[in-house]
Amino acid sequence: MPIAQECPQDLAPYLAASSIINWTHPAVLAQARALAAGLTDEEAIARACFEFVRDDIRHSLDAQANPVTCTASEVLAHRIGYCYGKSHLLAALLRANGLPTALCYQRLSVDDNGPPYCLHGLNAVYLARHGWYRLDARGNKPGVAAEFCPPREALAFALRLPGEVDVPGRFAEPLAAVVQALTTHDDYRAVAAQLPDWPLADLPA
Repeated sequence: MPIAQECPQDLAPYLAASSIINWTHPAVLAQARALAAGLTDEEAIARACFEFVRDDIRHSLDAQANPVTCTASEVLAHRIGYCYGKSHLLAALLRANGLPTALCYQRLSVDDNGPPYCLHGLNAVYLARHGWYRLDARGNKPGVAAEFCPPREALAFALRLPGEVDVPGRFAEPLAAVVQALTTHDDYRAVAAQLPDWPLADLPA
């Protein structure tokens, strides 16, 4: 398994374990190792982790089910999460396999018809052949078809409306507003009613 010391120093934060991206949790680490078993190519490992989270972890709203999960280990244990939680688990599985992984966000219309807007969580993984590559394990459904096909991005959602943007930056840790939304409410419907947004003042011109 690759180790963090082999990566450039500026990628170190994207390999770190934390209270949310808790890849050193025994269950997360075991799942990461199982997904990478027999694989040596980093893109094959990334694909296996991505497809597991995309296909085997239910999206909270699609499933219309609880519990609300936040940490990688919670998402894995309950096999359910919002896009944010799923991105936390994917980051943990990839980091556990030595692949630097960031959290990324889009600002999207909640109902595909303008305001209100909310954040959508996804990931970027650093691949030696391609650099940073965004991938979205939200979960496919009619009208949503995210894939792992570097260097081409195939994300769950395209930016189509005024006010929809790619939030600038790659984050080693989840945004505070995301963590607050997932830890304040214990019912998926309450989270859906108060999805976090990106502050208007911080949007690019």
